[in-house]
This record gives sequence, structure tokens and C-alpha cells, in this order.
Amino acid sequence: MNAVTPAKPAEKPTEPWRQRLIRSLLYGRNVDRAAKARARVGLAMLAFGAVYALIGGRLVMFAIGADAHGARRAAAQEVVATARPDIVDRNGAILATDVKASSLFGEPRRIIDKDEAIELLTATVPDLDEAEVRERLKTRKGFVWLKREITAKQQQDIHKLGIPGIGFLRENKRVYPTGNEVAHLIGLVNIDNQGIAGMEKWLDNQGLADLHRAGFATDRLQKPIELSVDLRVEHALRDELLKAKEKYHTKAASGIVSNVKTGEIVAMVSLPDFDPNNPKEAHDPDRINRLTTGVYEMGSTFKAFTLAMALDSGKINLNTSWDARGNLHYGKFTIHDSHPLGRFINTKEVFTFSSNIGAARIALGQGVEAHKAFLGKMGQLTRLRTELPESAAPLIPRRWGELNTVTIAFGQGMSVAPLQAVMGINALVNGGYLIPPTFMKRSESEAAAMAKRVIRTETSDKMRFLMRLNAEIGTAKTADVKGYYVGGKTGTSEKVINGRYAKKRVLNSFTAIMPCDDPKYQILIMLDEPQAIPETKGFITSGWNAVPTGGKVIERIAPLLGVEPRFDLPPSERLILAASRTTQ
Repeated sequence: MNAVTPAKPAEKPTEPWRQRLIRSLLYGRNVDRAAKARARVGLAMLAFGAVYALIGGRLVMFAIGADAHGARRAAAQEVVATARPDIVDRNGAILATDVKASSLFGEPRRIIDKDEAIELLTATVPDLDEAEVRERLKTRKGFVWLKREITAKQQQDIHKLGIPGIGFLRENKRVYPTGNEVAHLIGLVNIDNQGIAGMEKWLDNQGLADLHRAGFATDRLQKPIELSVDLRVEHALRDELLKAKEKYHTKAASGIVSNVKTGEIVAMVSLPDFDPNNPKEAHDPDRINRLTTGVYEMGSTFKAFTLAMALDSGKINLNTSWDARGNLHYGKFTIHDSHPLGRFINTKEVFTFSSNIGAARIALGQGVEAHKAFLGKMGQLTRLRTELPESAAPLIPRRWGELNTVTIAFGQGMSVAPLQAVMGINALVNGGYLIPPTFMKRSESEAAAMAKRVIRTETSDKMRFLMRLNAEIGTAKTADVKGYYVGGKTGTSEKVINGRYAKKRVLNSFTAIMPCDDPKYQILIMLDEPQAIPETKGFITSGWNAVPTGGKVIERIAPLLGVEPRFDLPPSERLILAASRTTQ
């Protein structure tokens, strides 16, 4: 009988090792189906939970994202706002500084009811322009300015409204504690705190704006900018010019105080001026800086250049005679003197009597090319560049002939910026060195390194003598403040109106030097269209208004500048000329 062989059970298919690994990790070993089902349900719940968490997170991000953007904007704004350095005078007095102010912004995409927001905002801040606010909030932009530099009270009131999408940024606001005092020198900034005029613009041009954009300009990296101006002297000069402007009913008044040995500008005033805290005033075309932006015929002030040219050439001396017996006829033009002497006069008298005829003959004796070359050497034929961006090029004849030399010799037919003339006069009296003017502090050694000799020392001595002589016996007598050994030169220039010189509309100037035996400072006073008053006996020339104004300025500023008074000094013939001869 055949034995029955029992059937072998079917073998289970071998499970791939990858699946076994995954199953072991998910369920462990020896887990039944019920456990597997529960695990699957748990996994599904976890997946759905993750999806909902992701959606919720995105909603939260959308809700706070704009605020975070505003925070980042605020942080970036803080970097720029705190970066502008203080500007101080030579003694450390603050002329320009930064304060924090809040500005109002909106995020149109986040505002739910824009009409309601506009109504609430304009009711809370009446000076908001409703049409402008509506136009800005109706856009789809993420950020718009609504009002820059709001008050703390306005910020508090708007905050209480609780309007979503309306916020505030802490911005920098530039303030000028001295107001009008140094307006044309300091300049001003725009609403974004960027320099647009004066030293403020110079700062940006020096790389401050680039540092801002790069995020490297912070308060910790910058020191105050020290200027050469002395706020005390600036105040005294401006005060006297305001008085003169009112007294003589002038259209404008301006003045400069310059250190003749360093080229530093210690004070500069141009009236009418403006308050840089109120930028709208700065746009008035009548409030330009007449000392750097304006160019003018400087009148008899230019006779100083004419005489210095001739004396430096060695062709004439102080006692050379010049024919002033009658008018000088040149073609169809006639040159005459305001106070004709009707005789031969010497070089000293040409200066002290301010003779047009004498100056014209002296210039003709040197020749046209020599005249042009000398004025070029004195920096009068090209645009003067300083830290101030505002400057004007001189107006010179296109074709310079003998007639041009005749008129320019006494200050007509050529216009320069007054600061340009100051630079040249400094060279005539400081020993003969042309030094570029500066509004930054500069030492005498630094100035000497950039100085250029333009006339001989003995010529400079003679010019100082002539200026002092003019204060002793000439047109500058009313500016001879006792103790300060003042010297100077007057200038009365008829203004060109409709192509013709107007005798009753003049620009007066007075250039003063103190002390003349060892000059330290030059003072320029300019009065535009002064009127005759009883005190001037009907005269409008410089000696009746600009000169006495200069005397009052000197009386006030000399003690501030450390110039000690000295009395009973000998006349210029002995103190200046005699000393000059003994040193030669």
C-alpha cells in the first residue's frame, strides 16, 4: 500500500527588505492590523494638522508682514537719520544738528475702509490735504507718505484712532538753532534730510550721501564739522548790516570778515537772508548769497589792483606824477573824476582821492596784456571755487582792448564775485601771497603750504601804506576806529540799468584792513542802492554810508577777534614805509 505523503503548506512570498524596514519603523514588530489602522489614521491627522498649521502661519505672516516691513523701513531710516553730523563754528557753537520727529505713513493694501480712514485722519489733522491723502491711499502701493514731521500731539491723536494700515516712522529733522544768522553759509536740507545748498550740500558731495546709501554712516563714525566762522562775529556783522539796511533804505546789504593770513572766512552775511528752518524762504530769488553767487562791478576797489600792478612792475613809484588836469578822452568816451583836482597828482593821491583818470593812465602805461595777466594772476578772471557749491563766474570782456583796460582800471566793465575780490585784496596786504578762501578751519602753516606769491613783499608794504593813508586823510576817514590802525579803500559803482549806467542807483563797497602795520583781518561791506538821508547831506557815495558802517563793525568785532587796541601810533609814513625800508 502506498504511503500518503502529506501536502506541504504554501510558502509565503518573501517580503522585500525595504518594506520590512519601513514597516518596522512605522509599526514595530508583530503588530496586528488594528494597530496598523490606528497608525494610518494618526498619520492622516498629523498630515492634515500640518497643512492647517501652514495655512494659519501664512495668515499670521500676512497680518503682521506689513508691520515688519515698516519696522525694517524704520530701522533703515534710523541709520540714515542719525548719520548727518553736527556743524559747529570755530568755537564749538552748534549751527546745525539733528532731532527726531515722527512722520505719518499709510499702507493702502491693509486699510479696510479707506473713506473712513481719510475722514478720520483729515478731521484729526486739519492741515492734511484731503484730495492728496485720498489720491495716495487709493493706490495699490505697499507704502505711502501722508505727512512728514508731525507733532507729538498729532501722533497721539492719530494713534488713538486705531486705523489698521496707518503708522509712524521716526525720521530725522535737521534744525538750525541760530536761525538766519549763518543761513547762506550753512545752507539747508530737503524733506529727506539731503543737503541742497551751502555747506549742507558740500557735505553730501564729500561722500556723505554714499555712506548713507551703503549704511555705513552712523553717529559713531562721524565727528562734528568745524567751520572757520565765528558765530559772535557773524552776529555783530549781521546786526550792523541790518541797521545800515534800514537806515540807508538799501535794497540789500552784505559783508565778509576774512583772515588775511589763512584765507579763513570768519563771518559772511548777505541780506535779505532766510531762516533755514523755513525752507520756503530760501526759494525767494531776492535772498541769494550776493557774496558768492552774485557778480558785480566793484568800482574803485579795483584801483587797488591797478596800483599794485604798476608798483610791482617797478615802472612807477609812490611819487610818480599823473596828468589829472582835465578829463581823459578815449574815442567817444570821456573819463572824469568825481572830485576833479585840475592838476598833476602823484600815485598816493590817485589812491586817496580815488582818481579815475589817474588809475586809467596808470593801467594804460602797463599795457593791455600786462593788465590781463596781472588780474589773472590775482584770481579775478576765473570762477572762484570754495566749499560752497554756489558760485558764479566773473563777467569779462570777450575782446579786451585798451578801452576795457581803461575802464576796468577803476572798476567798470568787469564783474566779479565779492569773495573773489576779497581773496585778491588779501594778497595785496598779507605780504603778497594768494591764498584760496575757505569756510573750514585752517592753520597758518596749512595756508602757507598752498599760498602762491603774486607780488613782491615791498609792493605789499606800499599797498598797506596806501590803505592806511586813505584812512588818515582820504575817503576812509570815518572808519578809522581809534586804536586799531584801520586802512581801507572805498568803491562806488553805478549800476547798469537797461544797458546804461544809472547815476542814482549805486552799489557801494568798503574794504577795510586791520591793523595796517601787520594785517590780520579784512572786512568788506557792501550796500546796494543806498538812499540819501539828511545825515549824508544828499550824498549816496560809499564814504557816507558803507565806510561808517564798516567803522561800527570794526568797533564791535575787533575785541572779539583778539585784536588789542594800541594808541598813539605814528602815521603810516613812519610806521609802515619807514619799517619797510629798514627791512629791505
